[in-house]
This record gives sequence, structure tokens and C-alpha cells, in this order.
Amino acid sequence: MAVPKKRTSKARKGMRRAHDFLTPNAAVELCEACAAPKLRHQVCLECGTYRGKQVLVGRSEQV
Repeated sequence: MAVPKKRTSKARKGMRRAHDFLTPNAAVELCEACAAPKLRHQVCLECGTYRGKQVLVGRSEQV
């Protein structure tokens, strides 16, 4: 089993973990159909549309 020869420094550890604390704010946009916030390239969970087509039953349509 491989064992590291030297201890990982705080700077190197911090550079490796740089993406752990990023927020996905840039990937959030508004749905064209219902104006609810949704992630890009994902089906809107509120109305169930994707790229202008109804693909799922949304939360607002469920009884």
C-alpha cells in the first residue's frame, strides 16, 4: 500500500479543496414557463417542463 513520504502542507491541501466551498449560483436560472428558479440543463420541478416541452408532472399539478 502506498504511503506518502512527506506531509501535505496546508497550502497544498487548501488548493486541492478549493472547489469544495464553491456555490452553484451561476448555474441557477429562471424557468421560462413558470419563472421558478431551477438548475441549468435540468427539468423544472415546479412545472415539469424542459426546453419548452412538458416531460414530467410538476409539483403544482400534483394533487
